[in-house]
Amino acid sequence: MLFQKNSFYFFIILLLFSCKNKEEQEYSNYSIHSYYKKFKSADLSNWHHKDILDDSIIGISTDKAYNFLESRNKQRDTIIVAIIDSELDITQEDLKNQIWTNKDEIPNNNIDDDDNGYVDDIHGWNYTGTKLGDSLPYVNYEFTRIIRKYAPLFKNIISEKDVPEDLIHKFYVYNKALKAFDKELEIQNESIADYNRMLNNFLEAEKVISIYFPNKDFSTEKLDSLNEITTDKIIKKRIRHWKYFIRNNIKRKDIEEEIKIQNLIKNIGLKIDFNDRYMTRDDPDNINDKPYGNNNIQGTGTLNHATNVASIIGAKRNNNIGVDGINDKVKIMALSISVAGNEFDKDIALAIRYAVDNGAKVINMSIGKSFSLHSDWVNDAMKYANEKDILIITSAGNEGHNLSKVENYPNDMIKDSEFIDNFIKVGNTSNKIDSLLVYSNSNYSKTEVDIFAPGKSIKCLDRNKVTITTGTSFAAPMVTGVASLIFSYYPNLSAKEVKEIILSSGISIKFDVLKPYANDEKRDPNKVPFSSLSKSGKIVNAYNALLLAEKISKKKSN
Repeated sequence: MLFQKNSFYFFIILLLFSCKNKEEQEYSNYSIHSYYKKFKSADLSNWHHKDILDDSIIGISTDKAYNFLESRNKQRDTIIVAIIDSELDITQEDLKNQIWTNKDEIPNNNIDDDDNGYVDDIHGWNYTGTKLGDSLPYVNYEFTRIIRKYAPLFKNIISEKDVPEDLIHKFYVYNKALKAFDKELEIQNESIADYNRMLNNFLEAEKVISIYFPNKDFSTEKLDSLNEITTDKIIKKRIRHWKYFIRNNIKRKDIEEEIKIQNLIKNIGLKIDFNDRYMTRDDPDNINDKPYGNNNIQGTGTLNHATNVASIIGAKRNNNIGVDGINDKVKIMALSISVAGNEFDKDIALAIRYAVDNGAKVINMSIGKSFSLHSDWVNDAMKYANEKDILIITSAGNEGHNLSKVENYPNDMIKDSEFIDNFIKVGNTSNKIDSLLVYSNSNYSKTEVDIFAPGKSIKCLDRNKVTITTGTSFAAPMVTGVASLIFSYYPNLSAKEVKEIILSSGISIKFDVLKPYANDEKRDPNKVPFSSLSKSGKIVNAYNALLLAEKISKKKSN
């Protein structure tokens, strides 16, 4: 149960942006008891679209936003949204009409018709694409690349006093990378061992129970009946194991596939002498070594991440197919930079510049890493987007870290100050309206994270079906969808103004919450104000953002 009936110290929530409006939602007199009764019976399948007052759920109030827009009888523009992410399924039934097309390029003529350096870039570009027309399957972690690059300089140096002054920073990064490498290697070894134990338990349980049920019809009822008549501790143990597999719908192939994946991560992501650019045949340390990649943004046909993200932003609404996006008056520009492992800074930087030069108004980057070999390239690209009035939205990451204390890239901070004003970093909230509101592994920071958005158990699309996903990767497109909606209806607003509108108009939470925590830590039982976990202290809200956008847009037009 979320609440006990007498838990009035959770007495609800929220004050919105300071400028009062007769249409503005008001929460201060909304009793927790009436809220809880409604929440218990609420439909959570599309909870991120819902509204606290209308639905008793802190979603982003998408439906309420559209009711407001319809009451204004407003027309809207089509907005190009660039998704810098993994390969994207542009044939997905609910997305195929939402895909951007480069009208200056003649398809499949093997000519760079628009002279932008990319041949046949019809719907975007795949920076992980190979000369064979497919994609890189796996790449290193960034700290692995750092070790490979800096080891010739520092592998025989023990003390900082032996390092030339101009190399001190690289020496610091190298040693930090070594620690991260060792920690990740330990994690992977433990994970592989855990999955091997699970596989052994599966096989042993199957072997033992098959003696009693040769046809392998291991239903919970039959297992319970066997458990009642046997006194053998081994048999009881195997029954417990098999009931766990049934409860969690775990099949043998699932365990074996996970063992394979974990070994690939270890043997490629952590393989220092592996050339993870051998198939694209470019120099990742030379930003001018281009073009490379290919126009096959479908890629290997196996990764779903960008398709998940795209559907949250812009899947066709109200067509009884798939899911409803936040704003279906968009065209999705697909820029693939992500496979298993960490993204290359070169790919990120060039993808941002491509998005800007080809008409994107909003860029969604549900990516992040703790090391960056060429952060200056990415920073320069983001400055370029800022100069061209393009909004960039990124995910905060899923390590449970306070980003005021650990590094996370990309970001808009240099020496404790923002160097651009077109950048939003997003944390992840759940559908719980209690101390568990902030999802347990979301990164957070009063100085680095701008705002929170729904990111737990989000209904979206992958290549073949509707699926449920969790993470800040899926909170970021919530904000991107809202930003694109604002630009659609109020095109006279700048990227900076839309950022300020989103941050100012979010929902303020007045109760305390538990902080997220890392996997290797214990959760701090002491609650903190929700407002202490991000710059704005708020959760994005489409309805409130549109109210404020209309006010500012009218003021600019007068």
